[in-house]
Amino acid sequence: MRFRTMAVGALAAATMAAGGACSAGSLGSNDDGGEGGKVTLSLLVDNSEDTVRAGEQLAKDFTAKNPDITVKVETRPAGTEGDNIIKTRLSTGDMTDVFMYNSGSLFQAIAPQKNLVDVTDQPYAGQLDENFKKTVSADNKLYGVPWGTFSAGGIMYNRPIYQRLGLQVPKTWAEFMANNAKIKADGKAAPVIQTYQETWTSQLFILGDFHNVLAAEPDFPDKYTKNQAKYAGDPNALLGFQHLQEVHDAGYLNKDFASAKLDDGLRMVAKGEGVHYPILSGTIATIVANYSDQAKDVGLFPIPGNDAAKNGLTVWTPNGLYIPQTTTGDKLAAAKKFLAFVGSPDGCTSQTTASAPTGPYAVTGCQLPADVPQVAKDMQTYIDGQNTSSLALEFLSPVKGPALEQICVEVGSGIRKAPAGAALYDEDVKKQAQQLGLEGW
Repeated sequence: MRFRTMAVGALAAATMAAGGACSAGSLGSNDDGGEGGKVTLSLLVDNSEDTVRAGEQLAKDFTAKNPDITVKVETRPAGTEGDNIIKTRLSTGDMTDVFMYNSGSLFQAIAPQKNLVDVTDQPYAGQLDENFKKTVSADNKLYGVPWGTFSAGGIMYNRPIYQRLGLQVPKTWAEFMANNAKIKADGKAAPVIQTYQETWTSQLFILGDFHNVLAAEPDFPDKYTKNQAKYAGDPNALLGFQHLQEVHDAGYLNKDFASAKLDDGLRMVAKGEGVHYPILSGTIATIVANYSDQAKDVGLFPIPGNDAAKNGLTVWTPNGLYIPQTTTGDKLAAAKKFLAFVGSPDGCTSQTTASAPTGPYAVTGCQLPADVPQVAKDMQTYIDGQNTSSLALEFLSPVKGPALEQICVEVGSGIRKAPAGAALYDEDVKKQAQQLGLEGW
């Protein structure tokens, strides 16, 4: 299972109830029909509350600008059940006119060249973020526009404590550890928060460090996919495991790191019970919901590496909005208009109306409102910078083992040393790589 799927699933469970009711079109809605020149598009989205709100707001605002086109929203379950529905409807030719789905590796799994409409030549293609475009492209052809915002793997931190202690945001691991030493000496908060009771949260020092790996070795994803590079044998990739070990061995963790859960970690960083929490940026939504007065006190910075000049953020791209090849005629023309709207600043504004964004949009010209959380503002600076953000490894390689989170817990708890943990993970990925039929495994 991909990290993004696990993290978003856990976040969804913590921050939103599953949505249900919406205006549903008929299942077989791909005819070119439309009375009096009017066209009705069916749009399939997952049933999370935020997604349904965004879908209905986009439909409303698009139709206001295009009164001859109506968009009706259908829902599907999230997770594996939803994945199966997407694949089944594509294979049977029963997909809606437009649908929202994952970007990255799960996007590749639905055979975009066979099932989706190529939108490379559309005018809006040039205003989409390059990192995003990589995750919805196949054979150098673009197939989708972004739905939602970027998320990132980084370190949330308590800004008032940084100010009180005179600390600067670190750009290297040495600076980060020096900050931790000062926080521990102060004695009022845990320097580093870990929440190993929810094991997926243990992975950020590894997965969020990938910008640093890529900055040092641009060809690492290709070599890793071909079994020519390993975590245990690569000094840059090994650093993430070493970071896990170092913060534990230095005594910088919260005392309840083994039993604490995600909500505990978010409370701690919001209220200043802890200072640094390596976590997925989208979890700021829970802080906004549960600790609204403290949300402004939480910032975000990347996992620091060894080279301050290459400091940058590891990002997970938004989902995509796609047109299946079964959409034809007037409906295809209308669907292309709808994608152009969603992939524009007007589409971003519509989504912001539906739900406050927790990260930057992947469309040039989209502005975050002034009242977004500081975490989102901090992310924006890295998204906008030159060479200051990189895709997570899962967007660049299909190789990821299922046991990483358990291995991270062992290394981060002092049960297993970093080199041994990295070697164990190298063994863990073999079965998956072989199941995918990758050469060199």
